[in-house]
Formats: sequence, structure tokens, C-alpha cells
Amino acid sequence: MFYAEFPSTDPYFNLAMEQHLFDTVGTHKDMFFLWQNDNAVVIGKNQNAEAEINKEFIAKNDVKVVRRLSGGGAVYHDLGNVNFTFITGWKETDEPDMQRYCEPVAVLLRTLGADAYTDGRNDILISGRKVSGNAQYVKNNRCLHHGTILFDSDLDVVEQALTPSVAKLTSKGVASIRSRVTTVRTHIEKCSIEEFKEKLKYSVLGDDFTEYCLTAEDRSAVEKLKDERYATWDWNFGRSPRFSLHKERRIEGCGNIEVYLEVRNGVIEAVEFFGDYFGSRDTAELAATLAGCRLEAAAVKEALEDVDISRYFNNLSVSGFVEVLCLP
Repeated sequence: MFYAEFPSTDPYFNLAMEQHLFDTVGTHKDMFFLWQNDNAVVIGKNQNAEAEINKEFIAKNDVKVVRRLSGGGAVYHDLGNVNFTFITGWKETDEPDMQRYCEPVAVLLRTLGADAYTDGRNDILISGRKVSGNAQYVKNNRCLHHGTILFDSDLDVVEQALTPSVAKLTSKGVASIRSRVTTVRTHIEKCSIEEFKEKLKYSVLGDDFTEYCLTAEDRSAVEKLKDERYATWDWNFGRSPRFSLHKERRIEGCGNIEVYLEVRNGVIEAVEFFGDYFGSRDTAELAATLAGCRLEAAAVKEALEDVDISRYFNNLSVSGFVEVLCLP
């Protein structure tokens, strides 16, 4: 089996690297690798990004949102988190078997003193609390299994980043199931994250592995895949299913504004405005201007470049309107 560690903590790069290795070396060689992401929410391929994240917190704290190839729920990554990936063979007759990949991790945790065990479809728990979620992607008789381990993550940030806004949203996407979580560090003997990664490597592989060194060609291909897929709005937000959204906000000097949105693939299909605000123009005109616009701040600002928003909402600026439309 090949072993590799990703040198980057860029979530866009790392998700691209994972796919690249799966599509190249992983087509004929079994692999295991460890990696870490700086602040990011990683969502499953079938999820609605809007329904999984706290957009205001994400924006203020520079948390990246990236969609992975596999299904399952949303997870938060930071540098207190360790991610692991297996690439192995898969037969069409095989049933999903998360335990095959999760149990070696649980064994190590027990060795270090934690009451760890696999549970449910895809979790590793310690004393009844989740420390690892796992997911799989299968293609051409090969399986990519990846998991996240909350070794020493900031659980306050985890909770805030993965708490959707109070805005009323009806989505056809697959929602995450929130679980009580804990960190590995609080349940084991003293151990740094680097020491833990080293122990995990040998716990899974023993001494029978070959180091895989990333080539210049690997890096070039990964950068291209990152730029064309994983770092794009179309992949991370545009793939979200259709949803309806109701927002309401009171603006001092303007009044109460209610917004009803219909969104498909991250693009505004229809929008209506209600409230006790004043304006000299019909907001139906504004709605027509916004139809076909991405539901993101930069795109809305661009669409309103030649629009005097105060004609529709007295005493409201473009930046204020963008906040009403795009933030919780």
C-alpha cells in the first residue's frame, strides 16, 4: 500500500489532491493518506450548502466552503482536525462497509486510553460522543473512503459554523444530522497531533507500506483541478438543489423588509418583497433585474451597479440591501 501526506492545508487543494490520486495512482494501487485543512466546512455532494452553514459566521471568519465527491453530511475542519483517506478495491456486489476503514482508527483510540467504538452508518464515538464522521465514493471498482477526526478542534467554532441561519429555508437537499461531539485529546493520554498522526499511520499500515512522493506533475494537475472545480462557486454552491427562502429584517430609517426567494443551482429564479418600507418605484422591476443572478454578495452588487436602490427602498444603500438578501 502507498502512503502519502498532503503538505497543504488549503481545503480546495486537498480535495482536488484526493480526487487526483483516486483518478491516477489509486486506479491500480491501494493508498492511505493523512491530511489537514485550515478553517473549512466540507459538505456532501448531495447537500444544499445554504442549508448547512451559518453564512454570516462563515463570511466574518474566512471559513471556506467546499463540496466533496462523496455523500453524507457537512463537517467542519480546522488545524486541530486530522483527515484520513483510504483508496482500495471495490466489487459491484460489495455492501457499504464503513467499519472496515473505521475500526483501525477506533483500535488506536482504545490503545491510547479512549472508550472508542464504531457506531451507526459512519461514525466513530468516544463514550457516546462523536469524534469521527466518514463517507465513501465508488467508481470503476475502486472505493475512496475518507473520514475526519476531531482531535483538538475548537468545538465552539464547529457549532457556530455548522448552524444554519434563522431564515426560513425549505430545501430538497440532504440535511446533516447534528450530533453531540467531543475531541480525542480530552480522552487520551498526552499526545500531540503530530504524534497522533504518526501513531495512526503505523496503526493502519504497520511497516508494510511505500511512501508516495508527490511529483511536479501531480501538483500541476491538482492546481488545475482545484481551479476548475473545487475552488469554484459553481461546484460548491451552484450544485445546491432548488430551495425556497424567507428572510425578514427591520432597517432603521427604512422599515421592515420581507424577502421571498426561489433559488435553483444557487441562482435566483424569483424574488418578491413585502413590508412597510417606502419607495417611488415598484419592486417588481427590481425582482426582474435580480432574476438569473447568483445568490451571492458580489454577483448581487454587480447586478445592481446601475440601479438606484433607494428608489425602491427609501434610506437603504446597496450594501444594506445586499446584506438583507445575502446574509441571515
